[in-house]
Amino acid sequence: MGKQIGFYFDTDRCVQCHACEVACKSWNGIEPGIRWRRVLDAWSGQFPNVENQTISYSCMHCEKPACIAVCPKQAISKRAEDGIVVVDQNKCIGCRSCSAACPFHIPQYGRTGLMQKCDLCVERLASNKPPACVATCPGEALKYGPIEASGRLFAADPAKRLSASTAPAFFISGRMTGPAFLALLDTNGHR
Repeated sequence: MGKQIGFYFDTDRCVQCHACEVACKSWNGIEPGIRWRRVLDAWSGQFPNVENQTISYSCMHCEKPACIAVCPKQAISKRAEDGIVVVDQNKCIGCRSCSAACPFHIPQYGRTGLMQKCDLCVERLASNKPPACVATCPGEALKYGPIEASGRLFAADPAKRLSASTAPAFFISGRMTGPAFLALLDTNGHR
């Protein structure tokens, strides 16, 4: 496989505007009720010690995607040139095995009943444009790029890779760590 493309999210730079989520829906023409990119806000504590944790996430384009292994029709594949996980809706039968296998419950099913998810805006990447979510982020909290062997995205930005058996291509920096993100997903019923 060539390089692995991944996402980087800096929790300290996020302004909680949800522009990434809106840009994703708009660019991809996603139907209501479906969210390829999700912004999760979780409030904790009691007044006056209240905290908010926010994270923007989508398909993690894992190095070892669990969704591929369980698809009975080989409708999900990992592109050799960049590691992006894509879905061939002409092959998908809507069995939802991929959703059950994904540790982040990323697969979505709309009116067609077929699986859909973030493809990192492959058509934009082909035109040397960033994914719509990244291009829209006013705080530059969301970035993308090749993952280097050093475990850093963009070499200058230290971050912690989200730890899971699927080796997600998703890095977090700032006050929220990978374990805190996973706990946040559990608390809010997203896993």
